Amino acid sequence: MSETTDRPVSELSDSSFLVQLVYPAIKEMGLDVERIVNECKISPTLLQDRTARFPHAAQAQFWRVLETVSEDPNIGLHLANHVPVYRGQVLEYLFLSSPNFGEGLRRSQNYQRLVTDAMQFHLQTGEEYSRLMLDFVGEDLPEQRHRNECFLRFLQRYFEAVTDGAFAAHEVKFRHELVGDIAEYEAVFNCPVSFEQDEQCLVFASEILATPSTHAEPDLLKLHEKVASKQLERLSRQDVVNDVKQVIAEMLELGQPSLESVSERLNMNERVLRSRLTEAGTSFNQVLADYRCILAKRLLARTEESISDVVYLTGFSEPSTFYRAFKRWTGLTPVEYRQNKQQGD
Repeated sequence: MSETTDRPVSELSDSSFLVQLVYPAIKEMGLDVERIVNECKISPTLLQDRTARFPHAAQAQFWRVLETVSEDPNIGLHLANHVPVYRGQVLEYLFLSSPNFGEGLRRSQNYQRLVTDAMQFHLQTGEEYSRLMLDFVGEDLPEQRHRNECFLRFLQRYFEAVTDGAFAAHEVKFRHELVGDIAEYEAVFNCPVSFEQDEQCLVFASEILATPSTHAEPDLLKLHEKVASKQLERLSRQDVVNDVKQVIAEMLELGQPSLESVSERLNMNERVLRSRLTEAGTSFNQVLADYRCILAKRLLARTEESISDVVYLTGFSEPSTFYRAFKRWTGLTPVEYRQNKQQGD
């Protein structure tokens, strides 16, 4: 598999747009939505805020829970048929306002990170057939076959919609093993489907690339590209925040990290790092405080570490300083916070 990203897997994220796509489909299928939301810890923010992101690693848990709740070993394939084709996302408008299907694909390829960090698609054109290659992170996880099948089937439905039915898959290929009846897959995709392949892709006739868009509008296309570029810039600015958090995590046990020590580790000038954090709407001290707060709450709620060990692990030199900071963060003492969490469990 080709590399989808240079960033660590732990830092990869998906747009809340994906959750907002599948949520109505889950409801339409009559599944236990409350159980799924609770077990997957889907927050109201992910269901409402289109700018929110969530860790891509949560995908495995989501599909695991969905398979258990639905008792359907092919839930990804079946869920895709209930996912709404349009949800008013900037990439949709970018696609629709492009002059033709091929141009829509090429432009979307430049902004795919707006949907997820953990997938890249590549258009390979040929004289007779072209293919849309999809590379996902974590394809070795059994649960992720649901993600892959859902995504490819959704793309097929979306392409059919934006071309007013002109798009037709010639062949579908997956890397993972077949689970279930091959006849069902071929009935759903309406074309030959193969598994355990070296590539994962949708194959289609190259002539489809020239299919004109009935919504093509040059002025709107420029506007949509501008909006998409701004959103991409915002994600890029957030990258530096994630980089700083990673370095803080590595340095915390050695004491309190400083802007100087973190910028040195990142091979970045202090002034540049401070400026980039400001552009991301935060500061070094805020990132450090937020990380310490999250780490302290996790240690108190999920482990039996002593308070003195939590003080050490969060990089505080004095317990009294930690106590004051924690009370400022939560309104509770560390002991009160731990007791509340234990009683809540």
